[in-house]
Amino acid sequence: MQSYVGVLTRRSLLTVRKGGLPRLLVFGSKLTIPEHFSSLANEMELVILGSGTSVPHPQRAAPSHWLETTAASLLLDCGPDSAHRMAEERLDWPNLDAIWISHFHLDHVGGLATFLFGTKWAPQTHTRSKPLTIFGPAGLKVLFDKFDEANDYKLMQQSFPILFQEVGPDETFEIVPELQAQTFATPHTRESLALRLTDEHGKMILYTSDTGYADELGEFARGVDLLVMECSFRRNKPMSTHLELSDAMRIASIAEPRKVVLTHLYPEWDNVNLEFEAARHWSGEVVAAKDGLRLDV
Repeated sequence: MQSYVGVLTRRSLLTVRKGGLPRLLVFGSKLTIPEHFSSLANEMELVILGSGTSVPHPQRAAPSHWLETTAASLLLDCGPDSAHRMAEERLDWPNLDAIWISHFHLDHVGGLATFLFGTKWAPQTHTRSKPLTIFGPAGLKVLFDKFDEANDYKLMQQSFPILFQEVGPDETFEIVPELQAQTFATPHTRESLALRLTDEHGKMILYTSDTGYADELGEFARGVDLLVMECSFRRNKPMSTHLELSDAMRIASIAEPRKVVLTHLYPEWDNVNLEFEAARHWSGEVVAAKDGLRLDV
């Protein structure tokens, strides 16, 4: 074990791996680097910022997830609570590289304008120059402009460029450096998209966001390391455009992922052992999402 000065993130570990330890001696706080740091630098980390829904809940924020790779950071959906949840989790939000918006329901996109209102005035971003790219379905920029123009917020006037890239189903693109993305149309809204992410080491994450049941979604998720899947209801779901537990486990049995994280949990899941219930339907590893949960991939 050796001690150095710096800030330890997966991105700084990549700096260590590629450029050597002296490049970390810049920030002024003590950093202890384990001897096995080189293996950590090969991982992605997912932080659950919001495991809930649009329904206010004392322990579950609206949907949002932070993905940190060795090269970049990506926000998966931007619910109304996202900005303060990133700060609460001590994440490097001033240097966020990209945002993915899965669809246009407010619990998934409602925090985008407020986050950019924050970056516009926050001292932490006044010296930022690298672009922030916002990805999402067709119509995203029009929707954002309506938010922006509602009170002439001038959210595009930042110290750094904001770029929008709209994508459709079955598209493949680089969403951040060293991370490839592929989309899949889900039965939720007209524009809703699931996202499969593959890093340079072949590790895969599938984020369903909100969806109804489809066998094809399980095929799209086949063999991923981490399947982040909605599981809105326990049973007797009131609508076809979300999943209940038996639906989610049928998708898992088709996909055969290494691990499943069930999120987008309505209050009916309170005081229910979701992992125990899931084991009745599928024998694989299932984790119940909770705000603040961190998972290595």
